[in-house]
Amino acid sequence: MPKTTFTRQEIQSFAQLSPFELKDRFIRIAQAAQADRPGQKGKSQTQMLNAGRGNPNWIATGPREAFFTLGHFALSESRRVWTADDLGGMPELAGSGARFDAFVRRHPDLPGIELLRDCVEYAIRRFGFDKDAFVHELTDSSIGDNYPVPDRILAHTEQIVRGYVHDELFDKRPPAGPLSLFATEGGTAAMCYVFDSLVKNGVLRKGDRIALMVPVFTPYIEIPELDTYAFDVVTVHASLFAETGVREWRYPTEEVAKLADPSVRLVCVVNPSNPPSLALSRRVTDQIKDIVAGPNPNLLIVTDDVYGTFVEGFRSLAADLPRNTLLVYSYSKHFGCTGHRLGVIGLHDDNVVDGMIADLPQTEKDRLNRRYGSLSLEPEKIRFIDRLVADSRQVALHHTAGLSLPQQVMMSLFSLFAMLEEGRAYKEKIREIVRRRLGLLLEGARMKIADDPERAAYYIELDLLAEAERVHGKDFADFLEKSYEPVDPLFRLAEQTGVVLLNGGGFDGPEWSVRVSLANLDDLDYLKIGHHLRAIFHDYAEEWKARP
Repeated sequence: MPKTTFTRQEIQSFAQLSPFELKDRFIRIAQAAQADRPGQKGKSQTQMLNAGRGNPNWIATGPREAFFTLGHFALSESRRVWTADDLGGMPELAGSGARFDAFVRRHPDLPGIELLRDCVEYAIRRFGFDKDAFVHELTDSSIGDNYPVPDRILAHTEQIVRGYVHDELFDKRPPAGPLSLFATEGGTAAMCYVFDSLVKNGVLRKGDRIALMVPVFTPYIEIPELDTYAFDVVTVHASLFAETGVREWRYPTEEVAKLADPSVRLVCVVNPSNPPSLALSRRVTDQIKDIVAGPNPNLLIVTDDVYGTFVEGFRSLAADLPRNTLLVYSYSKHFGCTGHRLGVIGLHDDNVVDGMIADLPQTEKDRLNRRYGSLSLEPEKIRFIDRLVADSRQVALHHTAGLSLPQQVMMSLFSLFAMLEEGRAYKEKIREIVRRRLGLLLEGARMKIADDPERAAYYIELDLLAEAERVHGKDFADFLEKSYEPVDPLFRLAEQTGVVLLNGGGFDGPEWSVRVSLANLDDLDYLKIGHHLRAIFHDYAEEWKARP
């Protein structure tokens, strides 16, 4: 294959973009390549394979069927109260449980009716719900005829989601004490709210020192750089190698030890990581626990655990360090529901954030009392988890805050589905999908990765420079570094093969690494991507061998 048509200077300029913006550039390059290579009957000889974004190509159908069938029941409840052409009334609470049972008996053939019934019955058994109250919350919320009350999260939804978190992220061994939840518009909104409220409440200040465990999801790199925050960022690098040319993507003890510095106020971690897709090891978790127990007891931890369900026996830092940890979770990847925007922030009721706010100087307390004074006669008693809700609507619109109620119902049904046998089988299927695709990618690329039982395999990060050294030695790796920009392979892939990947350097990983999403293409596409990677790699090797 020929070299890319882009000059080194052009590639250098593009490399300054966020990897997600650069991805869009690669898509345009790949589309142009398709147009330039028509095959038989006008079809392109180049198929674009976009493995750059983590939107899965599967969805959980059962909970959605249950949701749509619930909508039929909810409308029947509305029409029961008031019917006039296209006008209905608000569903009534009294007797709603019995009416739901009768609806299930009358409509045995509705798609999802059995799962809906099983979800309701399971929730009542496990959480001790009053049937009328729970069915009414589902019914009234699914038609969205009220503002969210409570605004932070619906009462039954909170208990259900807490149970889901305990099962899936806390390994069914939750710490003592209540976990309060705030339902958000996906994990992205959760990230924005957390940073915003920590600063607004004086817990963090502009220019404070924070740490990032890298590689990491790019917004965690870019948000601290905004002039709103201008944080002093310390990076904790996953720099261990299993052998020459094979990265472990694990954190050395000396890197994690950076968190022991009391000037480090907060650390952000995506767990399992993005893009390496590995859960934190027990060694690293224990080291962080020792740091919190010793030199840095007020270290705040933001853990983004969206990929936790892809690792057997996963346990969040929020379970091991509940007082210090803000949990961020999104339903998008596991259930294939990125468009629903379903996420939560979790914070244990006994936490260091509330303590930090209580210990602020009186002038700061007075400022915050003025900020939240319209919400309570005792604003100093408002918990941080509830301040997050108020801040999400600029305080003044607190009375209309909260995640859309139909979305909260969907969140409840996804969570309850995961607790049932059908949901456990679904989880095994999606885990097998990404692992199978990883195997096909590596088969095509003939690259070696470290064996790791805590691999989520939602993504894979491949260090092409390390692979160059493993296969052909350090001289070849030095040749690549001297002759080309680190993103040159990505330009070649897009232009010559139609493959779109992301640059690992944009996640604060090694500059010559690439991120492959294993979630969004058909299985055999990953074998093709592997072959294309191998061919590009071969071209570089031939250029190296042909030097005078």
